[in-house]
Amino acid sequence: EQDDELESSAFSISADPEQMAPKHKIRIKLRSYWVPLIEDSCKQIMEAARTTNAKTMGPVPLPTKKRVYCVLKSPHVNKDARFHFEIRTHQRLIDILYPTAQTIDSLMH
Repeated sequence: EQDDELESSAFSISADPEQMAPKHKIRIKLRSYWVPLIEDSCKQIMEAARTTNAKTMGPVPLPTKKRVYCVLKSPHVNKDARFHFEIRTHQRLIDILYPTAQTIDSLMH
């Protein structure tokens, strides 16, 4: 009997996840090989959202992806001698909650 009371009280206290999540949101995922460029872009997006009174979350840094390319130094022999080149892709995630038409217009320009 006490277990039933605890379960019913737990269900009445917890909130419905659909009510907690916003109905409309814009998720922007930025990718760049150069960190200053992605940081500058994040600042511009956040400023555009703040001027239109939209709530923002982020920028959230996502894991950097690294692609390594291995190239032989010598055209004929010496397979052990190689160059290693890498490309790092930096990523950021920005959520704009409750965007308005003004928010979308400011992001487009």
